[in-house]
Amino acid sequence: MATALESAEPRRVLHVGCGDATLKNLPDGFQDGSWAEVRFDIDPAMNPDIVGTITSMSAVADDSVDAVYSSHNIEHVFEHEVDTVLREFMRVIRPDGFVVVTCPDLQTIAEAIADDRLTTPLYHSPAGPISAHDILYGHGASIAQGSTYMAHKCGFTESTLRAHAHASGFAMIGTRRRRGHLDLWLVGTKRKVEEQDMRALMARYLHPR
Repeated sequence: MATALESAEPRRVLHVGCGDATLKNLPDGFQDGSWAEVRFDIDPAMNPDIVGTITSMSAVADDSVDAVYSSHNIEHVFEHEVDTVLREFMRVIRPDGFVVVTCPDLQTIAEAIADDRLTTPLYHSPAGPISAHDILYGHGASIAQGSTYMAHKCGFTESTLRAHAHASGFAMIGTRRRRGHLDLWLVGTKRKVEEQDMRALMARYLHPR
């Protein structure tokens, strides 16, 4: 019998800051055929279903989606706005919903900077080579072309990301640090769930494709 977290009904994931990514780019847990993507982005050129900002998602109703997926968005707001953003994510998910957030791991980035590799490419993305400077301050090439909203205004270690999630009121929180990929992952639920359900969520939704 399906549980609240494993409903047989079609589910909706709000893909926040989607850019040009689609449902197929989300973690494996979203690839079982039961999910429909609702695309949300600040840039109308990305053809989102909803145009808006993550600090005020007024176009998304309370308790209206089953999950929120946010990849590399929360570093684009000021530190004092992070809890506001996470509360918005929690507001729009249903009581049995969950939020998946991924962002740069500044602890690992700091190691590269300490090795004097501030502008050395650390990896290559579809947008081109990415350096520690890009990860700290935002993708330089995009900002130079006028996309100033791409600037980074804050950053996180695993402990500070957890602290923000706690302050934002998530009932349960799980995090993972992937040093080799320079990123942090978090899953948060709106209500208490069994530990085994939380482990299952982390196993399915904290792994990118």
